[in-house]
Amino acid sequence: MQDFDYEQAHFVYYTPRKLDKDSQIWPVRAGSSQANPNYRVGPKRIDGYSLHQIHQGELWLEHQGERISLVEGDLFCLFPGITYHYGIANPASPLRLSWIVIDGPRAGGLLELAGLRADKPYTHLGKPDRIGEIMECIRVLMGEAGGWSAPVCLELQSLLFRLFAESAPEEEPIKEDEPAGWIQECIRFMELHAAEGVSVQQTASFAGVHRSYFTSVFTREVGISPLSYLQKIRMEKAQRLLRDTDATITEIALSLGYPNLFSFTRAFKNYCSVSPGVYRTM
Repeated sequence: MQDFDYEQAHFVYYTPRKLDKDSQIWPVRAGSSQANPNYRVGPKRIDGYSLHQIHQGELWLEHQGERISLVEGDLFCLFPGITYHYGIANPASPLRLSWIVIDGPRAGGLLELAGLRADKPYTHLGKPDRIGEIMECIRVLMGEAGGWSAPVCLELQSLLFRLFAESAPEEEPIKEDEPAGWIQECIRFMELHAAEGVSVQQTASFAGVHRSYFTSVFTREVGISPLSYLQKIRMEKAQRLLRDTDATITEIALSLGYPNLFSFTRAFKNYCSVSPGVYRTM
């Protein structure tokens, strides 16, 4: 660590390349510090998003004219273009911090998923030790990489996404009076995976609700049952394949998640009133 006026700190730096930028999020610099009793930063502005974790002690952060008190286990972010200043809240108690500055088009959205926005740039972590371990791994990789390489870049991207996965709060429980949003997510799930034979139970599990509740809400919102909707997706795709490709009927059956030609033919005839072979000649 180096000695500065307000702290002892260690810094590492990273220069992103094309592969980093293709991911739309990358690290710029990182570090850790042990604050002196007179520790104070700002007022100043920075480029990028500076994500800080408090490991020990108490810190004050001035935000929108209000002084916020943050403690061990809290996470705060300095957003680009915003004037900030912060400092040690209790000089008699040691203050230890670590930070990572990130940039890229995806950074703001991922920070918001973690509960950090420009109008509320702080949150309390449910798993501070795990967050700290990931941030340390990022700092070590940035500092000991010995120059840029594709494996280092990919590992850093993996760690950044893991950091946000660990920071994001659990989803709020589904509200009885607000089904539309999560039903749309279920529809997207069904449309994406219907050809692999996804079931109603698997879709209900994806939504995190009981199958009977899912079926009731889905039927009310969409107008048909989820089982009928899955069948509709498969049959419409079967019609397109029969019409527009030279794939055999057996190939189409297996591609749509049916175990054999017989089960597909029976399902298709029940839905379309004609067999797949007849449909193809119409």
